[in-house]
Amino acid sequence: MFCDTDLAARIERAERDLTTAACATVRERLADVLQLPIAGGLAAFTEPGSPLNKVIGLGFAPFEPSEWAVVEAAHAVRKAPIQVELSTLADPTIAPFLTGRGFQLVGVENVLGRALAPFTPTERHGIRMAASGGDEIQRWLDVIVAGFAQADTQGVASHESFDRAVLERIVRDFATAVGFTRYLAWRDDDLAGAASMRIGDGIVQLCGAATLPAHRRRGVQSALLEHRLATAARQGCTLAVITTQPGSKSMQNALRAGFALLYSRNVLRR
Repeated sequence: MFCDTDLAARIERAERDLTTAACATVRERLADVLQLPIAGGLAAFTEPGSPLNKVIGLGFAPFEPSEWAVVEAAHAVRKAPIQVELSTLADPTIAPFLTGRGFQLVGVENVLGRALAPFTPTERHGIRMAASGGDEIQRWLDVIVAGFAQADTQGVASHESFDRAVLERIVRDFATAVGFTRYLAWRDDDLAGAASMRIGDGIVQLCGAATLPAHRRRGVQSALLEHRLATAARQGCTLAVITTQPGSKSMQNALRAGFALLYSRNVLRR
C-alpha cells in the first residue's frame, strides 16, 4: 500500500481529531485544557505527564512562525515541555525550524495501514467478542492499563513512560470520548483481553489492545484485531490505521495481518 502526502494528511487529521475528542472529555474534569490549532494540526496539553500532551498533525497546512510563538507561550505559562510528533511526509521546512529552536529527536513511531474490504473474522474456538458497555468500563480499563504497564520488549524502546494514576485517567477519557468503541474478549468464561477503535472520515484507528498474561498466545489479540476490522468494514471504512514502535511485537503482528508501513513520525522534544 502506497501513502502519498494526501493520504498522510488525511491520517494526520484523524489523529488530530482523536486528540481533540479526548481533550473534550478531559475538559469535563479539568478547567485548563490547552487546544491550539497549528498548521493543520493541534497543540494539546491537559495535565502533567499525560500522553495527550503533544503537537500532532503539524505540517499539512501553511506553517507560520508567529503561530508557533503562541504555542510556545502557552506552554511556557504552564511550565510544560513541548513534544512534537512530526510526520515524515509533512512540510520539510518544519523540522529544521524546530531543531533551530532547540528541539531534539527523542523517538520515532511508525504509522501502518491496510485497505479494508468486507470479510468474516476467523472463528477461534472458545474466544468471543463483545462491545463493552458503560457499566463495564472499569473492567475494560483494568485490562488496557495492565497491557500498558507491561511494555513491549521487542524492538526499539518507547521514548516515554507514564504514571499509572495519570494513565488510568487519560485512558478513561479516551474510552468515553465521542466516536470511541470499546471491546472485551472472553476466552471460555474468563476475561482475556480488551481493545478499542475510533472511526472517522472512512478511517478506523485501532487505539490500543491488551491481552492478560494468562491468555496470551491463544489467538486473543488476533481475534480482537479481526473483529474490529470486520466491524469497521461493515460501517463503510476503507482504511485501517495503527501506530507502533519500530521493530516491536505490535508492528510484527500488524504486518502479519496485512498492514504495511505508510510513514513514520519523528518525536521531537524541547
